[in-house]
Amino acid sequence: MTALSPKVVTQLIDHARGGDQRALDELLPHVYGELRRIAGRCVRRERPGGTLQATALVHEAYVRLARDTDLSFQNRAHLLGIAARAMREILVERARARGAQKRGGGDVRVTLDEGMIADAAEQVDTLALHAALEKLAVLDRQQAQIVELRFFGGLTIEETAEVLDVSPATVKRAWAVARAWLYREIAGR
Repeated sequence: MTALSPKVVTQLIDHARGGDQRALDELLPHVYGELRRIAGRCVRRERPGGTLQATALVHEAYVRLARDTDLSFQNRAHLLGIAARAMREILVERARARGAQKRGGGDVRVTLDEGMIADAAEQVDTLALHAALEKLAVLDRQQAQIVELRFFGGLTIEETAEVLDVSPATVKRAWAVARAWLYREIAGR
């Protein structure tokens, strides 16, 4: 399957939002590969013993996206950002369920660095990251969104800037500050 340009994906999203089911049917196979890539990265970061496969994560996220009857995403990057948030929520729910069963013990600390975006195999304490992101969101909502889009969604600086409608330079600065803040917050646990 040939990759569609971001402009064509945005046009398909516009048509689908207008009620064109064929546009939605054409869009989904092209976006599925990217969603699968994001899910694969998220699942690889989970601690050992997790039973969630990347395909299952994509499908759960897709079900949540399908509930968006208004198709609120405006373009490819925005769609991936919404999918990243859905995947984060699913992973947090799963981690909480595991924690409820095991009542803690052996939590793995998270390291937020640029290498993790490029498919690193490091494990993440999803609940620690989630708690820290929730605190960060209270202090600076945009920084929390940037972390979510970059870390969970794997979006580039430019894609993140597009989703948030800010300049790439703003994203770079906020990304650096947010990573430092999260590192201190999580390391202090």
